[in-house]
Amino acid sequence: MTDAPADRDGGSRSAPRPRVVVAGARGFVGKALVRAFADDGYDVVTVGRAGTAVWGDAEAIARLVDGADVLVNLAGKIVSCRYTDANRDEILRSRVDTTRDLHAAVVAATRPPRVWMNASTATIYRHETVSGNDEVDGILGDGFSVDVATSWERAFFADDLPATRRVALRMAIVLGDGPATRMLLALGRLGLGGPQIDSWWFPHRRYRGIGARPTGPVRSSWHRTSGRQRFSWIHIDDVVASVRFLRDRDDLEGPVNLSAPGVSDNRTLMREVRRVARMPFGLPAFRWMLDPAMAVLRNEPELVLKSRWAVPRVLSDAGFVFAHAELGPALDAVAATRRPRARDLFSA
Repeated sequence: MTDAPADRDGGSRSAPRPRVVVAGARGFVGKALVRAFADDGYDVVTVGRAGTAVWGDAEAIARLVDGADVLVNLAGKIVSCRYTDANRDEILRSRVDTTRDLHAAVVAATRPPRVWMNASTATIYRHETVSGNDEVDGILGDGFSVDVATSWERAFFADDLPATRRVALRMAIVLGDGPATRMLLALGRLGLGGPQIDSWWFPHRRYRGIGARPTGPVRSSWHRTSGRQRFSWIHIDDVVASVRFLRDRDDLEGPVNLSAPGVSDNRTLMREVRRVARMPFGLPAFRWMLDPAMAVLRNEPELVLKSRWAVPRVLSDAGFVFAHAELGPALDAVAATRRPRARDLFSA
């Protein structure tokens, strides 16, 4: 072990802490990553509507990015909302514009970050019930949510950044004391804690394509999955662990699925949700029931009706070990973090 350099008074100077820039740090995942990087000895600075630098202040953002060791971008309007025209536009804009702002800062940096991890989503893949989608052979879907994801990744991977390794974090639904888990349990509290079954409903235009290259039909459709649509998920602890893993593995880049290997289906999901929440029964919910209920919750039934099947091939092949590989124990771990208030954990 080498000695730290001596200062003029004969003492020693500690090496400067590495800096991480976290954009979108105020959300559920962002807060967890800020804590993790601070625990790892990083100087954590943030970009957001409030923070060390704010969106729109290009000079301040550039100063933070220049000389940073790691850049993590999680910025974007939460998708747990109704897809009104205004919300659709803001969901897209908040992801693409912030990524472009950070891209400009990386390009301008004298010492750009060695690694940039940018949030994406496992929803980028098509509705799938036959086989899982990995990062190599996975088939992309179409429509609003997919167009948001592909526009986001195009902005992220634009141009050549030879000094900066880039990783797109295609996150599945994150389990923990966050909005997705609370929304699922809120359905149970409304008496809709059984399987969610896709069925005919009045066609609408909320899921139509968006952006420079809109895809998919203009009107909504449905799939006869009978509640067996796949549910890809990841525990918040494994999100943090995988980000640390990707940060330290200089050989990994490109899209990476952040999804537990133990993919479930909707019937199993809701059975486990009822068990953890101590709800002995739950009525099945068809789309004609879900759509009005989700409107009350200011959300979209797509969250529980789309069959998401993402396979973590890159992480698994690289030797990453998931702490929470199966759904039931993962939900138990979520509840155990606040055992005295298990019911409150899932309240809307």
